[in-house]
Amino acid sequence: MPNEHHKITTLCLVRDGQRVLLAMKKRGFGAGKWNGFGGKVAPGETIEAAAVRETQEEGGITPRDLRPLGILRFSFESEPLTNECHVFWTDTWDGEPTETEEMAPRWFHADDVPFADMWTDDVHWFPLFWAGTPFDGTFHFAADHATILRQDLHTRP
Repeated sequence: MPNEHHKITTLCLVRDGQRVLLAMKKRGFGAGKWNGFGGKVAPGETIEAAAVRETQEEGGITPRDLRPLGILRFSFESEPLTNECHVFWTDTWDGEPTETEEMAPRWFHADDVPFADMWTDDVHWFPLFWAGTPFDGTFHFAADHATILRQDLHTRP
């Protein structure tokens, strides 16, 4: 249950064969990083509905047939907040990816995912995304939000 020390968020990855749609975050937390679409779950909103809404707001497309893929838990040294991120993926959507005030989308081939300009945990779990393998992960970052101090990533049935 979310509280002042725990928030629930979503991440939606849109896939087209061996390509993934990522977007450059233009403002706010994570600005300057490539990421999927997502954000906080609003009060009274389901996690899946939040993933759809955030993808619409940030990328101009409506994902269909969302598939749950994993749960990532993030925490940061010197910050009490834990983020529980529910990761979904889809290969069906309506609309065309469109730049918004918050994000600028771009397709990347599996061989060219820009890990150097993404969150440092992404390189660890992205292979599971490509394989369609469900996972759970916990990442504890230093205060710089880049250095992983502890991690636990495992697949699930």
